[in-house]
Amino acid sequence: MSRDSDAQLPGGEALSGTLPEALRAELIAFRRDLHMHPELGNQEFRTTAAIKARLEKAGLEPWVLDTGSGLVCDVGGRDGDPRPVLALRADIDALPIPDTKAGVPYRSTVPDRAHACGHDIHTTAVLGAGLVLAELDRQGLLPRPVRLIFQPAEEVLPGGAPDTIASGALEGVGRIIGVHCDPKVDVGRIGLRAGAITSACDRLEVGLDGPGGHTARPHLTTDLVTAAAKVATEVPALLARRVDARAGLAVTWGRLEAGHACNVIPQHAELSGTVRCLDIAAWREAPDLVHEAIDEVAGMHGAKTVINYVRGVPPVVNDADVIDLLARAMTARRGSSAIEDTEQSLGGEDFSWYLEHVPGAMARLGVRTRGDTARLDLHRGDFDADEEAITVAVELFTASALLDGNHP
Repeated sequence: MSRDSDAQLPGGEALSGTLPEALRAELIAFRRDLHMHPELGNQEFRTTAAIKARLEKAGLEPWVLDTGSGLVCDVGGRDGDPRPVLALRADIDALPIPDTKAGVPYRSTVPDRAHACGHDIHTTAVLGAGLVLAELDRQGLLPRPVRLIFQPAEEVLPGGAPDTIASGALEGVGRIIGVHCDPKVDVGRIGLRAGAITSACDRLEVGLDGPGGHTARPHLTTDLVTAAAKVATEVPALLARRVDARAGLAVTWGRLEAGHACNVIPQHAELSGTVRCLDIAAWREAPDLVHEAIDEVAGMHGAKTVINYVRGVPPVVNDADVIDLLARAMTARRGSSAIEDTEQSLGGEDFSWYLEHVPGAMARLGVRTRGDTARLDLHRGDFDADEEAITVAVELFTASALLDGNHP
């Protein structure tokens, strides 16, 4: 497959910034080290230290976020250049699940912790891109500064992005890009979509209360188990008739608890789940709509409600111009055949918070080994990624930086 010979800047000159073989091997080793030592959100101190040390070794000056985990680093700098920089974002946290992979030397060494969402791939790719771009800057080939953002706590609602933004990570940024591993896409390819590519995701906790009583006489009390069952089944159906179906507003329960004995009607029941929404306008209305629906259904059965609606993240809405930049970058590196359309996911991603401030886009990064028929999904203990994806993401990031920097 052609690389630099097909990669050109607008003026026709060759596009530099491919990944040297020695650095490729180093990055794979770096990723495996992260994979063996996963850390949960806002606890990524070892991960932060490892990234910081490698950036400093390259002569860069990263700064750690106020929380002590996560960091930001600028590559390049031109005095008096007023143009906004391009930011590359990676999330660095892992998940609280066991690593169940067998036969790999880089399996997690931390019990009940695993990089099961590919954040170690994201982190290594942004680090690698930063190192390549730093070398180009030393050669005078980096047209404008690039900012590297290594963000903590993506998996913790409402995500670590708001705190990262509050720390000043977006000051001077004009555009931001990122990738997310996709085990449904072959390695060497990316999926692109203008507009919404993820859904909004909020957390919902509901408490139901009643006086309790004997199961022989439910007519004398509040049948709280029936009330909880009705909330679980009827609230999602009721909401489906109160918003445009195209908004994709969906309540899905993950937990329902009530009672301790078969002949006792309990005094308390709890439900918890998520609220997901494809449309950002409907997401803004969702808390009021959900509250009304729960109160209405629970009230018909005489149950009192305590509702804790926790805002999570809005949808990631990709900017069309930034999607065009990613498409041109991938075409320059690997040809237009390496790009495929992708659908909107019901998953949530706190990358969306950056897009509330600056235009940007997230690409789906193929991590499935070509010819692999296993259907591994994210957030599973046996999830793994083809490490060629690191090279692909580095090439995408570096090409995007060069093409964006050479645009007027």
